[in-house]
Amino acid sequence: MQKPIDLPIHRFSDMALLLAGLALSAAPHAARLSWWVSGAAMLFFSWRLFIAWRHRALPPRWLLLVLTVAGMVGVYLTFRTIFGRDAGVTLLVLLLSLKLMEMRAPRDVFVVVFLSYFLALTNFFYSQTIPTATLMLATVLLVTASLSGASAPSRPMAANLRTAGSLLLQASPVMLLLFFLFPRVQGPLWGVPQDAYSGVTGLSDSMSPGSLSRLSTSDAIAFRVKFQGEAPPRGTMYWRGPVFWDFDGRTWRPGGGRLRPSLRFEAFGKPVDYEVTLEPHNFFWLFGLDLPASSPPNARFTSDYQMLSIQAVRTRIRYDLRSYTEYRTSDGNGEEEIASATRLPGNLNPRARGLGREWRRALGSDEAILRQAIEYIRSGGFEYTLQPPLLQQNTVDEFLFDTKKGFCEHFSGAFTFLMRAAGVPARVVTGYQGGDLNPVDDYHIVRQSDAHAWSEVYLQGRGWVRVDPTAVVVPSRIESGLASSVPQNTVPLIMREELAWLRGMRYNWDALANKWNQWVLGYNPDRQRDMLSKLGVSQPNWQNLAQLMFWSVAVVLGLMAAWLLWKFRNHDPVQAAWLSFCEKLARKGMARRPDEGPIDFAARIAPALPDTAGAAREIANLYAALRYGRTPSADGVARLRRAVGAFKI
Repeated sequence: MQKPIDLPIHRFSDMALLLAGLALSAAPHAARLSWWVSGAAMLFFSWRLFIAWRHRALPPRWLLLVLTVAGMVGVYLTFRTIFGRDAGVTLLVLLLSLKLMEMRAPRDVFVVVFLSYFLALTNFFYSQTIPTATLMLATVLLVTASLSGASAPSRPMAANLRTAGSLLLQASPVMLLLFFLFPRVQGPLWGVPQDAYSGVTGLSDSMSPGSLSRLSTSDAIAFRVKFQGEAPPRGTMYWRGPVFWDFDGRTWRPGGGRLRPSLRFEAFGKPVDYEVTLEPHNFFWLFGLDLPASSPPNARFTSDYQMLSIQAVRTRIRYDLRSYTEYRTSDGNGEEEIASATRLPGNLNPRARGLGREWRRALGSDEAILRQAIEYIRSGGFEYTLQPPLLQQNTVDEFLFDTKKGFCEHFSGAFTFLMRAAGVPARVVTGYQGGDLNPVDDYHIVRQSDAHAWSEVYLQGRGWVRVDPTAVVVPSRIESGLASSVPQNTVPLIMREELAWLRGMRYNWDALANKWNQWVLGYNPDRQRDMLSKLGVSQPNWQNLAQLMFWSVAVVLGLMAAWLLWKFRNHDPVQAAWLSFCEKLARKGMARRPDEGPIDFAARIAPALPDTAGAAREIANLYAALRYGRTPSADGVARLRRAVGAFKI
């Protein structure tokens, strides 16, 4: 077997360009990798750069083998597997770093480059935002430039970057065709459930002290809303989500809702029509303005007015809704549901139980008890805070009678407990409250910091009635938002009211991100079918989409090839200069024979042109050196052009 030749990738500038591309592709993973993996990758990158700088020898193969086995064992011990998204990405970063240490042949460089492309792709397993796409585009540019430099080692770095940029531009039409025509698959880019949604932020399927206050500092978007017409007042924007019935003394959980084919309630006032763009949260619930009049396709309602998707929301979805902010729910609740709404756990929270029983004895009616409970919360010296103190076993008693400091989950949970202790059916509803209007694109943005919890009590003749104890204590939370109801130094900078310029920048960025989500990430099978139907493809399937892709790409590639052939028909500067020289002589009757080399041609015409024989020999020798030498230099090409331009007969 022929021994592979050494590749001059040891030139420091070429290696620096390749490592810069690798660093960009690996940088977003640094926060997700284990510390020892990030440290090992940085060590191998620095080691390889030092080898290129000082022209040192590569490490022996036995050492690389030992490091590879140790790395695989380390990945297995960290994740207890070498499969899956996180373990696979970690292993890829390690092996790619080690592969740098054995680049001895051209094929090794090509392997590293193609692995770098794949590493760049893995970043989209975690994020598909505009910054991620921009960073990976820069990564592809640098890695492609390094591939160009490996193929032509003496070329300047700027020329390699221009070549890479040109290749990316030429690939753009085919990329756009594949984006629009390749069959769309509904679902995430990475489909292993335990990996794909591990980093999702949002409401949980339970509520305990601190669960919602942890979301208060999150600027992540829960969903966007586009109202058809005038938006309702912010104080009425309660976005209904999970409903909790069962309480174990610390945590509220679902339990009472049953599937229902249709909702039963009496609506008042004008309906509100709107479109929701919901971010993935890996649960089944959908959010709608309290109270939705009908469910979107592939969704259903429960008896406690939750709106559930048939499938877990694992991709961004859009749906249209109509809601009524003024309503009265049905009075036809079964005994089992009422019993669930009055159940209390064990013997916990005795002081709250005693207070509830006292209200029942003294007041009698449910409505009177409700008024007394609201007044108790209003005048009890309670404080709304993002940093509530920790609670022990009797969480409700400690909050109501000791700390009196809490977030919305403390108020709603304690209020619901008091109602049940007094014999009034009650439950906890979680969701979001409010939403900020983005004046740039006229969308209302509901963020995770808008997460909220309130109570619903059941009153005879009125059905389930919303009661928000947080609004009783701090009305500004409902009317103006979280930032206006707590000290400014406790909220993130971007949410602070005095930083109007920062909010303006965020509005513009959110509008741009929304366009990206709607038109790029939101290009799903339904939108693809709509687009293809406008092009005359009424019922697209894999077969006709494959044919459409083939012929579209073939036409585009054919047009690009024809344009490139026309543009670069005389692109070789050395050959173009030589042909210009030969044309000058041909016009004087001294054409070069097809079998005549440049040196022989100059020697033949020398007797006929004694005054220019020296210039002709110089041009012929320079052309032969540039044309048949190892690599033409830019200075030599410039000299040939000047000599041909100055040649006169």
